Amino acid sequence: MVSNRVVSLAPSVTEICRALDATDRLVGVTHHCRSDVPAVGGWLNPDFDAVEARDPDLVLTTDALQADMRDDLRDRGHRVVHVEPETLPEVVESFATVGRAIGKPTAGRALARRARNRIERVRRQVADERRPVVYCEEWSDPPTAAGNWVPDAVRAAGGEYPFVPSGERSHRVDSDAIEDAEPEHVFLHVCGRGERSDPETVLCREWDVPALETRDVHVLDDSLLNQPSPRLIDGIETMARTLHPDVVE
Repeated sequence: MVSNRVVSLAPSVTEICRALDATDRLVGVTHHCRSDVPAVGGWLNPDFDAVEARDPDLVLTTDALQADMRDDLRDRGHRVVHVEPETLPEVVESFATVGRAIGKPTAGRALARRARNRIERVRRQVADERRPVVYCEEWSDPPTAAGNWVPDAVRAAGGEYPFVPSGERSHRVDSDAIEDAEPEHVFLHVCGRGERSDPETVLCREWDVPALETRDVHVLDDSLLNQPSPRLIDGIETMARTLHPDVVE
């Protein structure tokens, strides 16, 4: 089924539509999406009447936090496709799912295939390198270690990530856990901050870890790690170039 009027209620699915060359089908997005299409509210608080006014033939949602929203929209009679990736392979597979949903299955499969190839290329480049411990901070007050697909992303980029298991939600970490792990690199990608995070937020902490001694605290645009979209593949490549600059192109 081809969908010509799509409302995207998450930045990640908006970016997937962009990568599928389907932004011309978007008739509504959230305030958080990178798009000139009319906004219908926020990621967690869209205006259902505004969604209705866009007369969509498909609404895209994602994440467990939007599960109730998905059900409410379906109760209102909307066709809703919901993706809820928790690991890196599931993120990549969601590209194909969205492609099928909007009527571009071949493009969706191709996008997923390209993503897998890019990830595998990085893995090959770092395969023989020493793997430094990496700490990824999704939120700073309190310090919160990134979960979901981020542990997979760090390992694909050639690092070790002992803070959260793959697929588990992000959670708060205490100083003892950080110091015990002895991270050599910190990636700061605070949700909603883009590239505006301040590395001094971490550097001023009294953590006895190598990353602070060497000032290896790196700010990433939050979409490069927090967003389960093709931007995540960009994030893996960026992280790999930081961790292994001599071998990653």
